[in-house]
Amino acid sequence: MAVSVSVQQVTFFPPADAVGLVGDMTDWRKREPIPVVAGQPIVLTLPRGAWVEYAWVGADGEAFADPDNPRKSLNPWWPYPRAAVVGEYARHAVWQQTDATQKGETRRLTWDGTVFPGKRRAIVQLPFGHDPQRPTPVYYVQDGVAFYRTGKLGEVMNRCVQAGLASGAVLVFVEPGDRNEEYYLNDRYLDFLRQEVFPQVEGPLVTVSERGLWGASLGGLISLYLGSRHPELFTRVVSHSGAFIARPGATYPNGVIDSTTAGEWLREQLEKSPPRHLKTSLDTGTLEWLTGPNRRMAAQFADQFLTHQYREYPSGHNWVTWREALPEAFLYMQGTHQAAALPTTGTDGDDLRRAVEETVRALRAEGGLSDGQINALLEQELKRPL
Repeated sequence: MAVSVSVQQVTFFPPADAVGLVGDMTDWRKREPIPVVAGQPIVLTLPRGAWVEYAWVGADGEAFADPDNPRKSLNPWWPYPRAAVVGEYARHAVWQQTDATQKGETRRLTWDGTVFPGKRRAIVQLPFGHDPQRPTPVYYVQDGVAFYRTGKLGEVMNRCVQAGLASGAVLVFVEPGDRNEEYYLNDRYLDFLRQEVFPQVEGPLVTVSERGLWGASLGGLISLYLGSRHPELFTRVVSHSGAFIARPGATYPNGVIDSTTAGEWLREQLEKSPPRHLKTSLDTGTLEWLTGPNRRMAAQFADQFLTHQYREYPSGHNWVTWREALPEAFLYMQGTHQAAALPTTGTDGDDLRRAVEETVRALRAEGGLSDGQINALLEQELKRPL
């Protein structure tokens, strides 16, 4: 047996050669592995509905996959993560739909970089029925190939547009070279976009109405950093699990960028100069080291009355979290009035809907609230993220 789940209690049964457990619960290698003591199982209490990724650590200090758990994850970095689900991990209604039949064209760009040397690549996803002369929003998406292939952001757009839930946009999936260098508060990344990417997209492929930046982790960091500093260029930002522990020039003694102890410099800057020109979507997993920084960034946006949304998902710093977050991020940026009526699906969503409806019936029976007040309460509760 690999894992057993009882309500919120998750028991991990170690294989014979395991000395420790790592995963979302330890932020992988950012904290010490949870030790295996005399071969006994490790019992953790985790959030209801959570998707938890983990691996075992051997005596040599190397992580390895649980040989008794075949459930893999959307993890492009390592081959060994396996997943445990605490109940049911709720899926967004957009992912329950069939693939869109109405799809726009895809263009691939390749060129020799000048700001950052090396071969550069981008994929441009055009919306269905795209007219290059019609003003259209454009989003420059960091870690482009991952968002295109693993996240399937283009398919999210196609499904939402075909369902009448959103208007289309041009998505420019920009692949990094050295992402640590390019995304860690580096102003030269804007030079790269303006000198090398914009000219190949804006004009030849689209007439720009608004320009946005989109990214996850370090990609979210550079998106909010550049978007907040350049109102003349950007009006929209989407950040998933933004790596907001960062400070210009901060590195560990080995020269690697500091993403755990550098402090929250960008939030401090935005407190002094709020980005009132931006419409921002922020989200994070609740099983990662960046939960706190993202909550604090969102709280500051709320305190400053900035236009934004903030959502959390019961999972870690990975593509399960970000893929689940994509539909609501896209709908927030591009959604029509019909998007507000999108039903919640999955067992957890059905249970929530029934529970709210039962509560409303009880309130109506007790009296004291008008039908208008009760209906407003119902709509408010059903729109809350799970």
